[in-house]
Amino acid sequence: MSFESGSVTCRMFYVAGDMPDDAVERFAAASAPPVHSLGRDSIEGWVTSRHLMDTNITADNATMAGYLYLYLMQAERKIPPALLRAELRMEELAEMQARGLAYLRRSERSEIKKALVERLQPDMPPTLKGIALVYDPTDKIAYATATSDKQLDALVLSFRSTTGANLVPIEPDSAALQRAGLHLSELTPTCFVPDFEYAGAPDTVGQDFLTWLWYASEAGALTALVPAESGFIIEGPLTFEFEGAGAHETTLRKGSPMVATEAKAALMAGKKLRRAVLTMAQGETMWTATVDADSFIFRGLKLPKGDATDPIGRFEERMLALRQLREAYLELFDHFLSLRTHPEQWEKTLTEVYQWVEKRAARP
Repeated sequence: MSFESGSVTCRMFYVAGDMPDDAVERFAAASAPPVHSLGRDSIEGWVTSRHLMDTNITADNATMAGYLYLYLMQAERKIPPALLRAELRMEELAEMQARGLAYLRRSERSEIKKALVERLQPDMPPTLKGIALVYDPTDKIAYATATSDKQLDALVLSFRSTTGANLVPIEPDSAALQRAGLHLSELTPTCFVPDFEYAGAPDTVGQDFLTWLWYASEAGALTALVPAESGFIIEGPLTFEFEGAGAHETTLRKGSPMVATEAKAALMAGKKLRRAVLTMAQGETMWTATVDADSFIFRGLKLPKGDATDPIGRFEERMLALRQLREAYLELFDHFLSLRTHPEQWEKTLTEVYQWVEKRAARP
């Protein structure tokens, strides 16, 4: 997904350490090898945002509107699964017929598959993937489309080896440490249901925050925290989770999940909101994304439409809009942490949340 247009799925990073003055030159030195050099092993390296085969990284094409904007390209030759299964079955049948066998041992099938992959793979066309990265030098914040653990590891390692700086995912623990000097491990587990057996369960502060934000947005508890004509709305699909003796997950997708009986039942059972659709509004300007409570990943983020008509201007508007969302979301997290770390305020908040849960309108 591109940061230049349409919806985008991304996660945020603190950039720890100083970016070198010759960062562009370093990215150019770590550019991806030519795709035509691809053999059986995958290749990886940096390319410009123009396309995934543009390895000519320069000061002009590595930046846009003052932001560093590159892709970590990964290329490999992959045999389509359906083709591999068909070819493998043909080889097995031919081997059984030639030897007069009714079946083949697992080790024999494995050898056939290994030889088949070695024969077919060099003829497969390259498969290209790209992880988009945008670095904001003013805030020392980066955004990237790396959402899986595998993508995240590849991006962090390549960025560190190229620049010497570290990408630290902005998640509940890192945000709390960066913004409030708070180690979340110092907090005791909490639950929104009175007298609930929650002892021994790991704390899930991100889920606490998203559940609290749902309550606060519906109960009017955000009035003093957001500017006039602004607001936040939590909508479905909703994913609830309870971490205890095993993970128990409930996802409500169809109908009216916000007022469904199952939503209230999930909350009363001690489950917390792990994923939901968040809409932020400032006047007539709106942001909408599915938010992961544990990772602060924005999925399918729809940014406001800007007024610029040229590509660079549109990109700059989108990055400023992303910054607005990031700061507004993290400022709410700051307020939540201030409640969470003051026992008396948090006990009052828990009482209010439970009353909200009990009084929630619910229908089948």
